[in-house]
Amino acid sequence: MFKAIVIEKDDAGYRAGVKQVDESALPPGEVTVRVDYSTVNYKDGLAITGKGPIVRKFPLHAGIDFAGVVEASDDARYKAGDRVVLTGWGVGETHSGGLAQKARVKADWLVPLPVGLTTKQAMAIGTAGFTAMLCVLALERHGIKPESGDILVTGANGGVGSVAIAILAKLGYRVVASTGRLGEAEHLKGLGAADVIGRDELSAPGKPLAKERWAGVVDSVGSHTLANACAGTRYGGAVAACGLAQGMDFPGSVAPFILRGITLYGIESVMVPLPLRRNAWERLARDLDQGKLAAFTREIGLADALQAGQDILAGRIRGRVVVNVNA
Repeated sequence: MFKAIVIEKDDAGYRAGVKQVDESALPPGEVTVRVDYSTVNYKDGLAITGKGPIVRKFPLHAGIDFAGVVEASDDARYKAGDRVVLTGWGVGETHSGGLAQKARVKADWLVPLPVGLTTKQAMAIGTAGFTAMLCVLALERHGIKPESGDILVTGANGGVGSVAIAILAKLGYRVVASTGRLGEAEHLKGLGAADVIGRDELSAPGKPLAKERWAGVVDSVGSHTLANACAGTRYGGAVAACGLAQGMDFPGSVAPFILRGITLYGIESVMVPLPLRRNAWERLARDLDQGKLAAFTREIGLADALQAGQDILAGRIRGRVVVNVNA
């Protein structure tokens, strides 16, 4: 038996709670993992509260990512004792996930934990930090260098934004952070932001073209914020879009694309091919200041994740939350 946050839906309604689960309830998979840590992402909040159609199979263990130690494996790539990390692949949505003391998954979904990262650090990074790294890699592939100019990071106090700032700053980029919580400006500067602006500068309807300000953008907000970020991107620049906190719409214009030749990259983190996935995790181990990561991470127990799921939807969480599933 082990503990898990179990999401159920039946005639009594939708509910989530910590339960004792028999190992026989684990789904099929080649690798069984003893989970050390998970985390709470925005998608987890939607799943726990039922405020979004995230979970599509019931009952299900919540948690879209986890890090832990292999307990048993039917795949030659993994053996008992190996440390692994998982993000994406529908785990926590259609396949029982990581807000549990055990998980069983396909071997193809796992990534060996890079040397230099602990399982706790891996979940301080989590899906949010993994997505942030994918955004940075997209800007790099586009040819944007530190000398190219300012990089805008929207939703800066969130998990993606916080990690993106820390990575970009360590790589030498000048980062401008956009946030709705200007009282956190010193915290964001501590992560490496050179300047902080209010989200109201970008969140209202804007012009098709604005003053050229950004060599590149990491956007986790969407809607008007994304449209205005594109409108203010310099000639030949790029925008990496990975979120939709403000909305799924894109109330913008083709003007920045055809008059300034900018590029909009859609960043998807669930089905990322293994080579890119492993590269991203290796880069996170190398290019993310672990001291800064610790500064915006707090640890909670498994039962506390239920409240954290509500808090993240309400915008009450700064940075990253690590869930010790064994506490």
